[in-house]
Amino acid sequence: MQTIETVLSARNLTEACSEVVKNKGTGGIDGMSVGQLKSYLDLNREELCETIREGKYIPQPIRGKEISKRNGKTRLLGIPTVVDRMLQQAVLRIIMPQFEYMFSDYSYGFRPQRNTQQAVLKSLGYINSGYQHIVDIDLKGFFDEVNHCLLLNLLHRKVKCPATMQLIRRWLRAPIWVNGRLTRRRKGVPQGSPISPLLSNIMLHELDKEMERQGLRFVRYADDFSIYCKTKSEAREKGNKIYLYLRDKLKLPINREKSGIRRPVNFTILGYGFVPTYQKGVKGQYQLIVEQSRWKQLKAKLKEETRKTTPMTFDERVQKIKDIQRGWINNFRLANIQGKLKELDGWLRNRLRYCIWHHWKKRERKRKNLIRLGINPRDAFRWSRSRLGGWAIAQSPILNTTITVDLLCKRGYESMLSWYQKIVPHKFTPTLFPIV
Repeated sequence: MQTIETVLSARNLTEACSEVVKNKGTGGIDGMSVGQLKSYLDLNREELCETIREGKYIPQPIRGKEISKRNGKTRLLGIPTVVDRMLQQAVLRIIMPQFEYMFSDYSYGFRPQRNTQQAVLKSLGYINSGYQHIVDIDLKGFFDEVNHCLLLNLLHRKVKCPATMQLIRRWLRAPIWVNGRLTRRRKGVPQGSPISPLLSNIMLHELDKEMERQGLRFVRYADDFSIYCKTKSEAREKGNKIYLYLRDKLKLPINREKSGIRRPVNFTILGYGFVPTYQKGVKGQYQLIVEQSRWKQLKAKLKEETRKTTPMTFDERVQKIKDIQRGWINNFRLANIQGKLKELDGWLRNRLRYCIWHHWKKRERKRKNLIRLGINPRDAFRWSRSRLGGWAIAQSPILNTTITVDLLCKRGYESMLSWYQKIVPHKFTPTLFPIV
């Protein structure tokens, strides 16, 4: 049976449809939402499959959307229509097993049973084993620079079905709609499509093979990769060889400003940084921290959800805060962050108190609520008439002694530090685990 028949089987299409619906996301250029996808598939399954078998299926243009990056610049995402996303998911489910088994053990991005923590721990292991001259290479706009001919040739080594290859080629060449104009695409893989992570891994697997052939110690997560050496001269030599390979063989440009040879204290990987451990009898060892930009990003998200003017109930606000902080802590649970979490929790509780004080609005309501919280009537009257600003009151004994931590916890609030201590055992020391 040809690959395309397996892709278009009823079971595979149904499961691909379910995955697209589960992942949610916005609609493409045709305006169809993920909620309409299942009914569309039920009504048009046979016609859609026949069009693909005959080679007449033409993907619709991709909707371009610019999103902000942490450095202030923007990245262009490509959002295919939900039908194209479903078909890409269907193809991905069938061809991924043909490539997954051959990918490198040192590649961690967008692969089953692999995650960012594994990549970070591998990096820490290299550094703590003495490989502390790091070749940090940044690929300049990787997803915009992938050579289509080279990628399709690599795909064809495993995917021999002409209809499947035609589908993938048409997805790669689909024009992108940006600011009311259609733009042709002759290179690049659009970020935002289900199949783009696999295509990027197929392309960069050639880089992995070259680094393994040279016997290098490396870590790669999608287009972020680093090489670990014992001396600066070795790092310079290996880095130059990889630069030439990327330029001449894979046709991928390097961002020279962001690339270079780093020492651990000047190096970050996937949001983690490294600082020396100050333990008696331990030299040349490093522990994990969270880079400063990620703390700022977290604080900005929490600040957005605790704006006093945002119309939201207290329970809704607390739930949104939980979603943010749990995802962030799960991602950075390897770092030693207890001190900073404790400080951030105090700031966040004051933000919540500020929201409550603002919600009470009128003086008489503030007075009555303070009395309900156990303040004697005289102090309640005086505090409710205070001329201090809301943020100053949130940090003062007026609210710290009434809206206590226990009271907030009864309403569903959970501190970041307590959540961190739940998922990281007390005896676990993230600073030195593991050393390879």
